[in-house]
Amino acid sequence: MQSFLHCHFVLLSLSLFLSVQSQQIGPGFNQANNFEGSSNLVNVQYHMGPVLASSPMNIYIIWYGHWNPTHQSTIRDFLYSLSSPAPFPSVADWWQTVRLYTDQTGSNVTGNILLSGEYNDSSYSHGTSLTRLSMQSIIRTTVANRGLPLNYQSGLYLVLTASEVVVQEFCRAVCGFHYFTFPSVVGVTVPYAWIGYSGTQCPGMCAYPFAWPTYSGRPPPGGPGGVNDIMSAPNGDPGVDGMISVIGHELAEVSSNPLVNAWYAGDDPSAPDEIADLCLGVYGSGGGGGYVGEVYKDSWGNGFNVNGVKGRKYLVQWLWNPEKRSCYGPNAMD
Repeated sequence: MQSFLHCHFVLLSLSLFLSVQSQQIGPGFNQANNFEGSSNLVNVQYHMGPVLASSPMNIYIIWYGHWNPTHQSTIRDFLYSLSSPAPFPSVADWWQTVRLYTDQTGSNVTGNILLSGEYNDSSYSHGTSLTRLSMQSIIRTTVANRGLPLNYQSGLYLVLTASEVVVQEFCRAVCGFHYFTFPSVVGVTVPYAWIGYSGTQCPGMCAYPFAWPTYSGRPPPGGPGGVNDIMSAPNGDPGVDGMISVIGHELAEVSSNPLVNAWYAGDDPSAPDEIADLCLGVYGSGGGGGYVGEVYKDSWGNGFNVNGVKGRKYLVQWLWNPEKRSCYGPNAMD
């Protein structure tokens, strides 16, 4: 969705959370099947703008604030996994849905993705309370300090804020957003995305299903013996594992709609329904309406739906597949 800057809105509404009051997640989690978002009424259209087809796509991370090195490694490995082999179903297999989207020349979104640079802004160059527009200023400052190059041909910038950084509307309305820089601020137009770490500020909002929303007014679903049966995070931290899915969401949308004039549904370019918006909360077959769908469990019982490099496992939401005209991921049961 979009209002001035593209927003990844809070995954699920209060009514949705209430609908899963006694439900659990994945095979063996005893949750009723629902739907996967397929509909002939959804009409994702092409509006003649570019997609990120340049190969390679060079991703540049700005780590804003004080980051846990373990969390950074988890995120890096996810980005490496986008174009690296791993056991099926893999992160790279998941990215194949994004690659179905083309520009007016017929060029697909690239599958060659590199993590080409990182910069640690641990001194809070723009303070610890940020607006949406602050993200562009952070990019400008990083480039001016020669922390990263200004790659207007094939660059994509990720501003990732740490747990102590407060961002406008974070946890209230958004978990992340994407847009493009203004030449008046940065000097050129480049696509970027912001995603915040929600582990301490709002895990129940932006790290679901690895945390339960306290505002729901209901206790989390119970397992055997009355023990809470919230899905465990595959990389050991609900905040960073939830963040992975938001990063995937924003990467998919900024790649298929970088200037907000390419692929989306709806008639209003200021509030488009993009390819990940259409599948919020769906992670597996049968998902929808509060049920995440059929996902896997590792030997420790942690939930995941794709494999990454170095034996990593991740849970990422499905995306709208224009050929199947439904939400889809490589862990689909059919």
